[in-house]
This record gives sequence, C-alpha cells and structure tokens, in this order.
Amino acid sequence: MNEPLPEETVHLCIDMQRLFGPGRPWATPWMERVLPRVADLVAARPAQTVFTRFIPPMAPDDMPGMWRRYYEKWHRVTRGEIDPHWLDLMEPLSRYAPPATTIDKTRYSAFAGSPLHAFLQRHSISCLVVTGSETDVCVLATVLSAVDFGYRTVLVTDAVCSSSDEGHDALLQVYHRRFSLQIEIATAEEVLDQWRSRPRRIIGAV
Repeated sequence: MNEPLPEETVHLCIDMQRLFGPGRPWATPWMERVLPRVADLVAARPAQTVFTRFIPPMAPDDMPGMWRRYYEKWHRVTRGEIDPHWLDLMEPLSRYAPPATTIDKTRYSAFAGSPLHAFLQRHSISCLVVTGSETDVCVLATVLSAVDFGYRTVLVTDAVCSSSDEGHDALLQVYHRRFSLQIEIATAEEVLDQWRSRPRRIIGAV
C-alpha cells in the first residue's frame, strides 16, 4: 500500500458464493484456499464490509444481446435450473451479513446496474479494499470500474482467486505494472495490521 487506509474505507468482497464452490458448474478451486484470509478481513470489519452476489437470470431469454448466448451455453446455472441456495454466501461469510451489507448484481462489474456506487457515495466512502472471485473476471471488471469512479483501490493479493492459474497470475502483473498509480497491492495481513490499531466504523444498509 502507498499510504495508510483512511477511515472512509470499505472491504468490497466479490462473489464469494456457493455457486462457485466445489462441484458446481462454475467451480473456482482456489476459493477454498483464500476463504480463510477473506474471512479474517470480514471478521475484522464486518460493518465495513460489502458483499456482492452474482445473480444469473431465470432463463437465457431474460438477458440482452451476447449475454443471452452466454446463458444458452450456461443454462445449468440459470435460476430456473439451480438450487437457489447456490446463490448464498459461503460459510463462514454468511454469518456476518448483517451487519455486513449485501448487494446483488447481474453483470461482471459490481458497479454495473447495481446500487453500489450510490451506496458508497451516500456513506462518503473513498477507498475500497477488494477481495473475492474471480481475479480475471468479476474482480477485474469491478476494480476497473472503481478506478473509473475515482476510488482509491487496494487489491488484496492473497484474498482473490480464479479458476485459471494463468489468468490469475497475468492479471496480478497487469494490476501491479499497468495500473500502479491507481491500483495498490497489499496482503491480507498488511490490511489487518492497520485495522487492528484503528477504531471501527459503522455503515448502514443499502
């Protein structure tokens, strides 16, 4: 990190859901590996955490354009076919919501078509600590949107994961080398070290 985290910081945890757990069509093998680090960060600041959940459509025809083609291939994960509990947060994260806030989204970026930006602005948030899944898809889209909106963005390298080792490794290099002025890199322990010495902040629901 370039400097200490401000009081106006939110932990933005992307799509840590059962949908991406073992045995699911979109399984992300690394998710269980990074889950303890994500849980440590959530436990340290539950009321400063925002969880996002990726919500597929009921059926492919409910989506526009190329998304329709996408879900024609992945119809097995549409809400018309899956167990609705697959959309839940993984344990032990779900026990923290509330006080953590949960925001649902239907696109890769957590900012696209969701109340996230309005929520952050309403609570005067200027800095995002980002964790979750996947490094090279939803985390990527969300981080770039955060940069576009001008948020200070800190990516926690040992608390993000992907189903592609190559994609994960390549994107960490891109974040570090191409966006070094706008995307900061930190470990979970570095974030926790700062939070242990600072009072907690309470933010409200969506």
